[in-house]
Amino acid sequence: MADIIVIGGGIAGLSAAARLSADAQVILLEMESATGYHASGRSAALIEENYGAPSVQALNRASMDHFKEGCYLTQRGLLIVAEADDSAAFKADVANMGVHPITPSEAIEFVPILDPAKVALAAYHAPAFDIDTDRLMQDFIRTIRANGGQIVTDATVTEIRQDAHGWHIRAGGEYSAPTLVNAAGAWADLIAGIAGVTPLGIVPHRRSMARIAAPDGHDTSRWPMFFGTGESWYAKTDAGALIVSPAEEVATHPHDAFADDMTLAEGLDRYQNMVTPEVTRPLARWAGLRSFAPDRTLVLGRDPEVPEFVWCAGQGGYGFQTSPAASALLADLVTGRTPALDPQSVSELRPDRLRP
Repeated sequence: MADIIVIGGGIAGLSAAARLSADAQVILLEMESATGYHASGRSAALIEENYGAPSVQALNRASMDHFKEGCYLTQRGLLIVAEADDSAAFKADVANMGVHPITPSEAIEFVPILDPAKVALAAYHAPAFDIDTDRLMQDFIRTIRANGGQIVTDATVTEIRQDAHGWHIRAGGEYSAPTLVNAAGAWADLIAGIAGVTPLGIVPHRRSMARIAAPDGHDTSRWPMFFGTGESWYAKTDAGALIVSPAEEVATHPHDAFADDMTLAEGLDRYQNMVTPEVTRPLARWAGLRSFAPDRTLVLGRDPEVPEFVWCAGQGGYGFQTSPAASALLADLVTGRTPALDPQSVSELRPDRLRP
């Protein structure tokens, strides 16, 4: 018998369990054989404070101290490039993402493979950072265990029931606790349904990625992450190579996602249109699921109908960058402390907003 059971071993569940383990006996259940297997293991791992809805940006800002104190960040930068006929979309990106215009020649200095004949517009933002995602997850795991918590893998949930004594969960073994935290990512609504809690309309969306060799032997290590307008594609350095994504969002069902070849080819073509080297056969390809609530922001807090059921879901593409502040807020809401985050953002993140 624990005080709190957390379902889901991605960054959302690990960070929530770590925060909660300071005040409670926590058991985390993960259906795969290792933590961080699904979306958390397939993240672009970047934080840019101006990325996301206002409540997401508030979480981004509130997470920065944790990232800096733990030395989890490496300066990367963010670059947007566009052709002349994309000026309207480019202006919208500049307004929404806090980037500032630079000249095409300055953009090519940052990323020398960009095609001078195509890049007519460019904008840059230096304060965008890579996150050391593996170390961040491992540190949360160490915190859970140091506080006496348990992490159980290969624990697929098959039954959840609630009685006067709390929640009783069958996941290979039997686990019980008064409070249940749903951090199941793409499976969040499914877990709610098993528990008899009304789902919130959280839908997973596929995003495909390809890893290609460093173009023409370039050293990509200092290149910024670079985007097409409207996030129609992006590219990011990865261990001496490049990750290129069509940045698609295709609604799907919870599963071990795989890349869609046609979508990936279209994204690589959009990338190819803005660079000079020919794209060769990908070294690898994969996909992840980014799960969104209907209003595309996180869902954090007690269910308004079943308060012993706590939502930690709908992270979308913001899971890592918001994890320090989101988990701190969740712990505040579960323990009854006054949240450190501003009241307006807290209100915009609560599950109550999604219920009639």
